Amino acid sequence: MKTAIIGCGNISTQYLERAPAFGVLDIVRVADLDADRARAQAEKYGVPRHGSVDDVVSDADVELVINLTIPAAHAPIALRCIDAGKHVYGEKPLAVTREEASSMLDAAKAQGVRVGNAPDTFLGTGHQAARKLIDDGAIGTPTAAMGFMVCPGHESWHPDPEFYYAPGGGPMLDMGPYYLTALINLLGPIDRVSAEAGIQINPRTITSEKKNGKVVQVATPDHVATNLRFAGGAIGTVVTSFAGHQATHDTTRPITIYGTKGTLKVGDPNGFDTAPMLYTTGQTGGGDGDDYAEAATPHAHPNGRSLGAADMALAIKAGRPHRASGELSRSVLDIMLATLESSERGEYITIDSAGVERPSMMDVAGMA
Repeated sequence: MKTAIIGCGNISTQYLERAPAFGVLDIVRVADLDADRARAQAEKYGVPRHGSVDDVVSDADVELVINLTIPAAHAPIALRCIDAGKHVYGEKPLAVTREEASSMLDAAKAQGVRVGNAPDTFLGTGHQAARKLIDDGAIGTPTAAMGFMVCPGHESWHPDPEFYYAPGGGPMLDMGPYYLTALINLLGPIDRVSAEAGIQINPRTITSEKKNGKVVQVATPDHVATNLRFAGGAIGTVVTSFAGHQATHDTTRPITIYGTKGTLKVGDPNGFDTAPMLYTTGQTGGGDGDDYAEAATPHAHPNGRSLGAADMALAIKAGRPHRASGELSRSVLDIMLATLESSERGEYITIDSAGVERPSMMDVAGMA
């Protein structure tokens, strides 16, 4: 499928490097506000054309657009591409408001095109293995889940970290999509949230090049502690933070799913292929770390950024639903915004999970 990438920042490199592995994404154009950056990525990865957003929108050959712009630009750019009759797959989050997200999906429906959205890590071989274990009853009935992402923030390494501390940024909207999407894939829809959120470190000083020394005022919570109720009955806790050092949780497998017959440790939802670790009540010992066994990962498809876009392209060709869907991402956005609202209001927030289902599992033998 003829594909263009809009946004040639850090994450574009991962997409451009991995896209060929899936055999369905033909990257024919890249675009960026910085013409030199677009040119550099095109030359490095052998993309035949580069230019502006206008060039992508007007290019009749482009069928699918991968939108890798900053969060505030996700909806405006997507709507332009949708209006031009192009399918759109975007980076997370889907948008920064519920209204923007709904406008994208409504416009796509009217135009007869599709919207997909990152993260696609839940489609990776490690996460699919965890999903299969749960579906096969390896831990019995899931009862609870915990997920942790604690770090000091991005100003020490990211060249342009300001947007992480502006509305639409923060650890929940930045990292929450990975954790919430992974949990919905494993346990199903979430129907209620409560949370505490706050700005814990303000201001921030950038120490990375090219903006070393610039002071950033933090305008969105940089620590969010969330409780989740799943429609299926399980209860979850997720902590996302840009305000901690030397995290004590298992950073390789930061998600734990508890069940009536066992416990499952799941790989970093910002990665694809870490095998889950399984403990069941039939094992000897009391359930300490040494009692966990690494589970098999039977899926054989390629991993990496572009997996979700490739699945969407294949789904369009086959006439089946794609897995990293706009509807799933809209629900995740609703949940993330609800965490901030819950903290502000001091109350539970009910999530409308009607129509949100766990995506179908990947085919063990390939990309079907």
